[in-house]
Amino acid sequence: MTTALITHSDCDGHVTPPGHPEQVARLENIRNTLAGFDLWREEAPLGRVEDILRCHPQHYIDRIEASVPLSGWNTLDGDTHMAPGSFQAGLRGVGGVIRAVDMVLNEEAGNAFVASRPPGHHAETETAMGFCLFGNAAIAAKYALDHHGLEKVAVLDFDVHHGNGTQDLLWNEPRAIFVSSHQMPLYPGSGGRNERGAHGQMLNIPLESGTGSVEMRAAWAHRVFPMLKREAPELIIISAGFDAHAADPLAGLNWQTEDFAWITREICQIAHKVCAGRVVSTLEGGYDLDALGEACAAHVQELMEHAT
Repeated sequence: MTTALITHSDCDGHVTPPGHPEQVARLENIRNTLAGFDLWREEAPLGRVEDILRCHPQHYIDRIEASVPLSGWNTLDGDTHMAPGSFQAGLRGVGGVIRAVDMVLNEEAGNAFVASRPPGHHAETETAMGFCLFGNAAIAAKYALDHHGLEKVAVLDFDVHHGNGTQDLLWNEPRAIFVSSHQMPLYPGSGGRNERGAHGQMLNIPLESGTGSVEMRAAWAHRVFPMLKREAPELIIISAGFDAHAADPLAGLNWQTEDFAWITREICQIAHKVCAGRVVSTLEGGYDLDALGEACAAHVQELMEHAT
């Protein structure tokens, strides 16, 4: 089997104000970088309200839809803006991760990467924030559990910012493991080691500014990977943020491109041992365009190497 790449041009309709780091060029850069890769390419379908409702209430969905402006921008918070195409783009992100879960669990693809925007891991139950509208990774996890009947799913987040939204959405879900490594202190200010989830199913790994390959790899190798082998999730979902790269302008970790290849390779190898290689990855952050392209290419190349 092959690696599926799921994306949609509607994601370009989420146009942010000039100078905003979460810009259309991010996805354009990724598409250009992956243009020569031998991937199964699919357009993301529109996400269904019934799937968003697994994590967000109807009144929140209605509020986001009602915030769509006729032109220009509507500001939800200091970082998060709505353009005329933003709601449609958000629905494509949800639809993309749902399609990815279906493809991987139905053995249509060995694994999948969803290249969509806006990202999702900061969106809390009733709060859009940090560039994010809907909690794509958490929605994918709940869908895999409820629709496909899985008993345990893991969401692994290596974005430089803590996945506070995913944590909030899965806090009371005993069937979902959530792991986040992130720079701390840094936006959004959450992600302390004491934040363990209602059932002790969450693991937060705060990293000091300047943390590079040695410390990062040790943290994942000693704390995360043994837990994954022990817990044996039936599906692994990756919140793939590439802003821990040393070149990224929004943070201060010193990961290199090879670190993203390494962490992806290790996750995929464990996935082969515990869940038949079933991995779904969805794009989160990464704001230096060159570093984003390089790190994303390294990530997808490893997914391709391990697709079975």
